[in-house]
Amino acid sequence: MANIFKVALLQLNWTNNEQDAINKGIKYCKKAKEMNADIAVFPETWNNGYEMLFEGYLTKHINISQERLRTWKNRAIDENSNYINTFKELAKDLDMAIVITFFEKNNYLPKNSLLIIDRFGNTVLKYSKVHTVDCKMEAFMEPGKEFKVCDLNYKNGTIKLGTMICYDRDFPESARILMLKGAEIVLVPNACRMTKIRLEQLKVRAYENMIGIVTVNYANYGGHSSAFSPIVRDINMNDVDSEILIMDDIEQIKVVDFNMDEIRDYRNRESLGDAYRKPYAYKDLIQKTVNEPFIRDNSRRNYFE
Repeated sequence: MANIFKVALLQLNWTNNEQDAINKGIKYCKKAKEMNADIAVFPETWNNGYEMLFEGYLTKHINISQERLRTWKNRAIDENSNYINTFKELAKDLDMAIVITFFEKNNYLPKNSLLIIDRFGNTVLKYSKVHTVDCKMEAFMEPGKEFKVCDLNYKNGTIKLGTMICYDRDFPESARILMLKGAEIVLVPNACRMTKIRLEQLKVRAYENMIGIVTVNYANYGGHSSAFSPIVRDINMNDVDSEILIMDDIEQIKVVDFNMDEIRDYRNRESLGDAYRKPYAYKDLIQKTVNEPFIRDNSRRNYFE
């Protein structure tokens, strides 16, 4: 019997009302379970529909009122909120994992965060977006510090999952680090237009790291949620199309299958991922200085130093 891991992409219209988000989330998670999903994935910051972030580009000198900042911070919630606890209970009741996303309360600036909740209702991974979009309103969010991988139990066994959030996927280091930490599938909640180049980018991230990638976007922010396999050729070296799914722009659920036996066999025999890297030549990747033409006044490159 094939070892299939089923991921439900909840490509939904966003709502900026938290109770509406809870009610809608429950409804669609139940639908995902009816479709035999092992895990359901929401778009980015589902508890407020990313509404507070649709602000356009900031000027060189950031100008925002204190009232606006207070409103911004007041929309944030913590892990003990009714919103989070509702989805923990739901995951347990449905015997299905859920990737829930939220605008997280923090001591200083809020965070753009997600939880992977397993089918027993336990949090097995918490991740906060590392690559905040600092030329927009995410300049008023605290970046995450690291990329994380977890072991997730599902009905056919255990799988190693990693996560990114939206802009993270624009940096090859994000997926690379997740691969190095053992990720087999990477889940990407998203809230931006998924243009042709962004879809091609994800396909390449899957290829070069030999990982499956699933990205879930809002339907009313362009849709085009997607799934890509790492497998680009079979055992006989015949080409295989790694595109599993690219959705249109309407509100709907799709479930994609990853054959983990095939993916693991492919990763064991193929030449990408960490098989032939040369880390001794990569020291420039972690330099702390930045030179023209890439200097930006609003960059937070060394934020935690």
